[in-house]
Amino acid sequence: MSPVPRRAARRPASAGAELPRWVLAPAAVGALLVLLPLAALVLQVDWADLPALLTSEASRAALALSLRTSAAATALCVLLGVPMALVLARTSLPGLRVLRSLVLLPLVLPPVVGGLALLYAFGRRGLLGGQLEALGVSIAFTTAAVVLAQTFVALPFLVVSLEGALRTAGRRHEEVAAVLGAGPWTVLRRVTLPVVLPGLASGAVLSFARALGEFGATLTFAGSLQGTTRTLPLEVYLQRETDPDAAVALALLLVVVAAVVVVAVRGRPAL
Repeated sequence: MSPVPRRAARRPASAGAELPRWVLAPAAVGALLVLLPLAALVLQVDWADLPALLTSEASRAALALSLRTSAAATALCVLLGVPMALVLARTSLPGLRVLRSLVLLPLVLPPVVGGLALLYAFGRRGLLGGQLEALGVSIAFTTAAVVLAQTFVALPFLVVSLEGALRTAGRRHEEVAAVLGAGPWTVLRRVTLPVVLPGLASGAVLSFARALGEFGATLTFAGSLQGTTRTLPLEVYLQRETDPDAAVALALLLVVVAAVVVVAVRGRPAL
């Protein structure tokens, strides 16, 4: 009589997914590559003078302008990005793949190139600039140019986040609501948007953070006029030459904002 095979000992669920030990070395190097510069920045801060540096007139003007324009750009991203994400996730129009690629282009486009594109589109001698000037509307090198530049670079973050949430949520609830007699607007307002609200919130937070940190497109399209177009990143760049301590203090402020954004996005509830 053959012996009864003993039942194999249960292994942890993660035992089959163990990684080779050598993976830890490059992972640690990658972590150090991110953490060491941030640690060096923190060590460079003059903590005694930090409040005075952050509350100087130039710093307060740049921070206030950045917060206002980033909030306006985020509102524009929501206003324009939600319909774009809905079209990408819920329709099957021809050329949709090309449209998605164009929407995501600002993610990989150098910001300075984006600023030049905006300048040649909305500048005084741009594609639409002449018509706008005839109507008495001037955009380039104004606060509106800052908002437009920030929206240009931040919009893809909201579209990508919301489109992913829409695809993950599926269409089952929407189809049930439609079968029960709800119209398209009611389905969108009462079913679709509430279901993907965490994704929308994450996209809005990411868009705000990207707008707050925008530099290249803003400098190229809006310039650097104190109180008008000089946002916080531009102030950091200018202070780097004249007052390094102020530049470090403002840079630390941007790092703190970025850290808060990362925690907020990572901590959102799953769909």
